[in-house]
Amino acid sequence: MKNNSKQNLPAAILFFALLMVWQSIAMGINAAYILPSPLQVVQKLWDLRGPLIGAHLPATMTVVGVSLVISVILGIGLAILMDMNPIAEKALYPLVIASQTIPTTALAPLFVLWCGYGIWSKVLVAVLMTFFPITITVFDGFRSVKTDMIELMTTFGASRRDIFFKLKFPAALPYFFSAIKMAVPLSIIGAAIGEWLGAQRGLGYFSRRMMTQLDGAGVFAPVLLLSVVAMLLVGIVTILEKKVITWRSDM
Repeated sequence: MKNNSKQNLPAAILFFALLMVWQSIAMGINAAYILPSPLQVVQKLWDLRGPLIGAHLPATMTVVGVSLVISVILGIGLAILMDMNPIAEKALYPLVIASQTIPTTALAPLFVLWCGYGIWSKVLVAVLMTFFPITITVFDGFRSVKTDMIELMTTFGASRRDIFFKLKFPAALPYFFSAIKMAVPLSIIGAAIGEWLGAQRGLGYFSRRMMTQLDGAGVFAPVLLLSVVAMLLVGIVTILEKKVITWRSDM
């Protein structure tokens, strides 16, 4: 416990220092519609806790959950396919990279046009942002296995299935959890972007509505809530990682 406290102390000091700088700048500007202070944001979040947590947060988290499930299935599937088939790797790898060169804000309005203001337009935006790190990171995990280990197992009569589940799958697990820790914040960002550009509810939609009313604290309050949720989810993934990957001495 003491070691964890000492490790977290620098981050806590930096966090509070940034808050103090933010508070000082906000007080100097003295225009809450431009830059509200942290205290004003927290107060607004408390005042709006009912609609934010009761209505808009579930809508956003539904998008995040669905997009993460689709991204995990799609990302792992593509990683396995590229690892198993060199031709598939040469065909798919450039396309996966190219998918990240398209500005998300340019496609989001098209998704709204195609799918309407329902959940799927937001899910498509979030999937576009999240499947990439899962695919590439898990694929790198498969490729991290040394060739001589594969040759040794082949010499002892191991099948491709045995090599995958007994060698490549355990080697890729740390990479998978790292990918999930990257994908969680990206999925939340993607959901918020989709809601910002076209939605009827959600934290991104609420933030945009507050912006039209020149309510700076109201704009930041959903963002603060999303940040807290993202940190909690990443923390849960980190705990699961430590429970699952027990053979790593640095965990």
